[in-house]
Amino acid sequence: MSGIYIHIPFCKQACHYCDFHFSTSMKKKDDMVLALAKEITMRKDEFENEIVETIYFGGGTPSVLSNEEINFLIAEVYENYKVIENPEITLEANPDDLSSERILKLSKSQINRLSIGIQSFFEEDLQLMNRAHNSEEAKKCLEEVTKYFDNISLDLIYGIPGMTDEMWKQNIQTALDFGIPHISSYALTVEPKTALSKLIQTGKIAEPEDEAASNHFMILVEMLQKNSFIHYELSNFGKENYFSKNNSAYWLGKKYIGIGPSAHSYDGEKRGWNIANNSLYLKSIQENKLPIETEILTTSDRYNECIMTGLRTIWGVSLERIENEFGQQYLNYLKEQAQKFLDDDLLSIENNILKPTSKGKFLTDGIASDLFYLNLDE
Repeated sequence: MSGIYIHIPFCKQACHYCDFHFSTSMKKKDDMVLALAKEITMRKDEFENEIVETIYFGGGTPSVLSNEEINFLIAEVYENYKVIENPEITLEANPDDLSSERILKLSKSQINRLSIGIQSFFEEDLQLMNRAHNSEEAKKCLEEVTKYFDNISLDLIYGIPGMTDEMWKQNIQTALDFGIPHISSYALTVEPKTALSKLIQTGKIAEPEDEAASNHFMILVEMLQKNSFIHYELSNFGKENYFSKNNSAYWLGKKYIGIGPSAHSYDGEKRGWNIANNSLYLKSIQENKLPIETEILTTSDRYNECIMTGLRTIWGVSLERIENEFGQQYLNYLKEQAQKFLDDDLLSIENNILKPTSKGKFLTDGIASDLFYLNLDE
């Protein structure tokens, strides 16, 4: 089974923390939709022997597209690929785009999962991040969405300067009160060349504190697990049968095609990425050229990816798989590098599966980097 990701590179305004590829100008939106449809067709041979089980509209802000444009792109996928009977079709959306009328129309489309960028229910947090919606819109949107959709995910951000533990608990509780079955939650990260980075450098906003983010993460894990959520990936929590099939496919190493500017693709042996420039992307597609660069993954690349994705999930890293796919040399190296984390109770091995402990979860990415194999002769 495989997935198709469609990147919509437009946003109404730029969030201060975001470093994804997007444009706040909608002038080329119509041309972009046609180009996305054309790329979908141009790349169908890559999935000739694959069956698509997920279609994911990411961005950017995919909800800036009209329902007709979304339906048009879904139809292009169906026309050019083999799709399972009931695929998971996700639309990322912002509350300000989800009017009652829009939600009703979406519920009658093939979209069957919404991922909503709430980020916080507090006005001061939304203003600090320069979000396009306000707290009232967020709550009103959820009141309506839950009438028509069952499979809903919310994004929440923690570690925001000025956010107390109590405020964070209220954010989580508000999401729980709406009966949301999936929550994706991330620490506010200061990326280079973002507005947030400049605001911190000029002293207009305080820098996020690691200790506060760590506390918020532990609160998040405790509250959601008490409410029957499964912490199935470092930043993702879902009730049973509500895990994101799209994201789970990434972590489990399944194949996917990324459509649109800056979108990434993976087929198990090589990785590709489209040019992150709307004008150049459009020009290339119009000239019947795929604007994609690719790299063949080395054994070390594939091993490192297996470690990173495995440690982030409840499925962990199978030591048997490491030995079978990469050989004894890699297995010995992994065991040697992991020993200090096992001794510090940050990692554990159960049933030949390497996993982070509850103590080690917040440190997963750093631990994984220490387990990477960087100096093998390929």
